[in-house]
Amino acid sequence: MERRKIVAIAGDAKVDENSDKFNIAFEIGKALIDNGYRIQTGGLGGVMRAACYGAKSSEKYKEGDIIALVPSFDINEVNEFADIVIPTGLDVMRNALVANASAVVAIGGGAGTLSEMAFAWTFGRLIIGVSNVDGWSSKLAGTKIDSRVRYPEIENDMVYPATSGTQVAAILNKYIDKYYKRHKGIVFEDGIRK
Repeated sequence: MERRKIVAIAGDAKVDENSDKFNIAFEIGKALIDNGYRIQTGGLGGVMRAACYGAKSSEKYKEGDIIALVPSFDINEVNEFADIVIPTGLDVMRNALVANASAVVAIGGGAGTLSEMAFAWTFGRLIIGVSNVDGWSSKLAGTKIDSRVRYPEIENDMVYPATSGTQVAAILNKYIDKYYKRHKGIVFEDGIRK
């Protein structure tokens, strides 16, 4: 039996409920569950809460589809839509855990989102940047984070740009299985850390 893939959603911790970021995060969370994925967030407010809310509104939603990796040890410091709450106690260092999903979708975001995108790039994960909102997701959408060749067989490996939940789901469905490597630590070649 193949495990259902988990897609992390990263973005602004504070957004207005009537904002474009909230609406697109809701739409993406719903689209991911509609397409058979589970979602993972940092479990707090803003984009994370909106994505969890959207996920829970999917007709295909099942208990356990929404995972929250919260920064504190307090299981109660989480948005009300999370199913599985993992109190990491790692503060911002938990961003590496969030980024180690099968793919990462960034929606806007500041330094925390940037770190999650950078971790995901280093880990060889598929990354999608929402390009029609302000923040790091739009700044990096359509670019490579650095010059490393992560997958020689993928001609245009990059932070894939998207503007809707439908586009995010289409990119995931097309590419997620091509991003198969798992980070196994820093590798030394010829005495040089790579």
